[in-house]
Amino acid sequence: MSDDEGHEAKQRPPEARATMMDVARAAGVSQSSVSLVLNGMTGARISDATRHRVIEAAKDLGYVLPYMRRQLPQAYGQIIAYLTDEISTTVFPVQSIDGARDAAWEAGLLLSTHVTRSNAELETATIANIRRNPELVGVIYATIFTREITLPPALEGVPVVLLNCYTAPRQAVSVVPGEIVGGYNATQHLIEHGHRRIGFINGEPWMDASTDRMSGYRQALGSADIPFDAELVLEGDWLPGSGRVHLAALMALQSPPTAVFCGNDMIALGAMQMAAELGLRVPQDLSIIGYDDQVMAAYTAPPLTTVLLPNYEMGRKAADLLIDMAVHGKQSHPRMLKIDGPVVARGTVGRRSDK
Repeated sequence: MSDDEGHEAKQRPPEARATMMDVARAAGVSQSSVSLVLNGMTGARISDATRHRVIEAAKDLGYVLPYMRRQLPQAYGQIIAYLTDEISTTVFPVQSIDGARDAAWEAGLLLSTHVTRSNAELETATIANIRRNPELVGVIYATIFTREITLPPALEGVPVVLLNCYTAPRQAVSVVPGEIVGGYNATQHLIEHGHRRIGFINGEPWMDASTDRMSGYRQALGSADIPFDAELVLEGDWLPGSGRVHLAALMALQSPPTAVFCGNDMIALGAMQMAAELGLRVPQDLSIIGYDDQVMAAYTAPPLTTVLLPNYEMGRKAADLLIDMAVHGKQSHPRMLKIDGPVVARGTVGRRSDK
């Protein structure tokens, strides 16, 4: 990985401000739950015990709520436009919007969100409307899944930060998840628990997330001198059905795995269901780790160990970079910043026990 792609440090420096991701990890819940609790959202189905854990973790870490961090007494009116292709299919883009909104608000700015549904005409019309706003500071251009994009010509001359996407060659600063590190961390977590025969049920192979998580999986195996075995790797479609079908296939092998890395939490959910149907106890007989840290991961039986996809922190970083460029006049050359997410250890990974 080049210096130009330098990803964020895996561990937060002691002097750095605590983040929502830190609170989520300390409390053992998702970033969505932390956001709902700390922002005082009413009507959310979160237990009193979970609320207490989140609040205590925030206090212990010295986390400061976004509305308490504002330092600029200016009148609010200047706008950061958040332009995205989709917002309604998963919670992930909403988490990124939350992070960008909080960073903008702390800097005395407002965030306006625009969804184009990948409609080229709608995108062109939206950008034209955005550019007519005299209060526009800049644009965060986001996509729902990590991919290469062509930067719309209509954004030329406007400060832009790309979120969850990138251009080739690079034309702007882009913020993306550190998926290779995430795949490595997930696999390494299983290796640290004594597992050497580790299956991998991945998502659709054409997606950046799939190829990068696979790279991390292979790198972790190589670092531990564990040979890569192609029969342990199966590809699915990110849905529980893939976890069910492929877990059954893996456990039918002559030498089945003792642990399985699932490309996302939905696949892991299906794998856990099939494990139960096969009479396998998790984690006593089979360890399973997911990816994304969706809300349901904390409520499976047992709670799912997973890797956090740092959407909130990515949104914050994108807004911070845009503010530095457009408001504070800091020079920034086109580059890719990768934000890593930690392993969230819960109850589905156990130490290997040879039988």
